[in-house]
Amino acid sequence: MMGAAIEAVDRAAYADWLQRVGDNALILGHRVSEWCGHGPALEEDIALSNVALDLIGQCQLWLGLAAEVEGKGRSADDLAFLRDAGAFRNVLLVERPNGDFAQTLMRQFLFDAFHIELLRALGKSTDLRVAEIAAKAEKEVAYHLERSADLVIRLGDGSAESHARMEKALKSLWAYTGEMFLDDATDQALAEAGIAPLPSSLKSAWDETVTAVLAEATLAHPGQSWQHKGGKQGIHSEHLGFLLAEMQFLQRAYPGASW
Repeated sequence: MMGAAIEAVDRAAYADWLQRVGDNALILGHRVSEWCGHGPALEEDIALSNVALDLIGQCQLWLGLAAEVEGKGRSADDLAFLRDAGAFRNVLLVERPNGDFAQTLMRQFLFDAFHIELLRALGKSTDLRVAEIAAKAEKEVAYHLERSADLVIRLGDGSAESHARMEKALKSLWAYTGEMFLDDATDQALAEAGIAPLPSSLKSAWDETVTAVLAEATLAHPGQSWQHKGGKQGIHSEHLGFLLAEMQFLQRAYPGASW
């Protein structure tokens, strides 16, 4: 139960970890929402909007729990709209700009393949609240992964242009994938308490999924390469600042406004 879980781990570390999971969903959800009204086809416009709504819904649950664990009287909305970029804990991959449809789609697939493995593991969490949120989110993310993998295959193994664009997107994003599997002291503490898995333990399953999809898509696997990191510790690219300037504008311009 939640009380026992909090007692088994440092409260600040627990809240930080919950913000990592919630921030990933929030920032990717906002990025995907930027396609609303701009999709390459009506069906894709609607599908992308639904994915964004799923992620924002998940974010609300994770950040709501983070605020409760933190115990400072903040809400999920406070965490979303009143933190500066340095306080966000999302991985760098999800804040990468949308680019073209290939870039957006490849980013989604690479994260989905990680996200589903994380949620499956969290379904066994010693914190019942975490397990319940994960069980709900897993159903949504299973669809996200099925959809993004299918489109990666169709476009990768499609026309010469679609193949080239997917290849370019893969190469540009690959260096941001390694951060998802880096373990630090926070991850160690949560794993020892049985609340969450070590990120590194999820990599083999992610590798298997990604390798199989890329092979079917006739896309060359990038292999080992240097990897960016820092997002989980609050070190972000300039892209997050621009994203937050748009996402947080209304709350910043009219503090505490409600309607």
